[in-house]
Amino acid sequence: MGRRGSELEPSRFGNLMLLLMGLVSLTVVFVFMSYRTPISDSSISSKIDHLTYIDDSLERDGNCCKGIERLELWGTALKWGADFKVNSSEECCRACKAMCSPKNGICSWNSWVFCGDKEECGTRFGECWLKKQKDVLAPEKQGSSKMWTSGLIFGSDEGIVAIETEHGKFRIKLFPECSPHSVTYILEVLAHGTCSGCHSFRAESRGESWDVTGDHIRDASFGPPSAMIEGMFEYTGPAGNSFPEHCPSVTRGSIAWVGSASEFLISLANHREWRSKHYTVFGSVIPEDIVVVERIAQLDTKPEVWSNITVQVLQNFVPFKIHRI
Repeated sequence: MGRRGSELEPSRFGNLMLLLMGLVSLTVVFVFMSYRTPISDSSISSKIDHLTYIDDSLERDGNCCKGIERLELWGTALKWGADFKVNSSEECCRACKAMCSPKNGICSWNSWVFCGDKEECGTRFGECWLKKQKDVLAPEKQGSSKMWTSGLIFGSDEGIVAIETEHGKFRIKLFPECSPHSVTYILEVLAHGTCSGCHSFRAESRGESWDVTGDHIRDASFGPPSAMIEGMFEYTGPAGNSFPEHCPSVTRGSIAWVGSASEFLISLANHREWRSKHYTVFGSVIPEDIVVVERIAQLDTKPEVWSNITVQVLQNFVPFKIHRI
């Protein structure tokens, strides 16, 4: 025979009391723990610093996608702009970048062209053409056109050039999606085939300020020495211009212009203290080759004073050549 409803009341009441007692106990424990372990300003600060570091790492990894305005790159069209429209040149760049394989280091499509001038493009505004260059270090150019913005994308195993010195050779991975004008200048140097005036003139080791991974040692000074070598790209071709391209920050292995194209530095440390827009990072030394740059930084130098700062200038300048590999 089934039980009558009145016989269930004591059980329901008991369960309800147990539930209420549990909630009260949890509340007491929470209040007690909050009182015993207040959140300090320092813990909040450390979390903010951590978030800042993460954002900075994204910037260092080249989280940017840029092109050159008034440039139309030619090449075989693999995705036609008439069938593929986006809202910005950056979106077009990222669509091209998405076709790079992390497995083999090669990009299926290595160049993009975006119709970005509303007046000139008319109904073609937003067209994004994804193309394949036969030679990614010597892209085909249709010429100057107001309506187009174009850019290159290099896979992890593409867009690598070599700098050869009497102290060894090291390879540079170029960043066209971050510094397209700078990379175009380097490609012009390659195409010209000579770099007779290219040399390094300043060399400073990591000293006691940065460790072997390039991180700053706690409580140490930020230099001098400044953990870098500095030099000039001087070749018998068109003069370099000032390129206001400032995407990645200067880290160990970064190669960057100091102000304008011609004077450059290669960093041996993670210079997070360098926030100046005077530095335009356009590539990075392949990690296993950084030992050659370290070797140059250990060469004999002499002190000179530049703008009230003592720097170390090489006793014998180190000439170098840049070429394809």
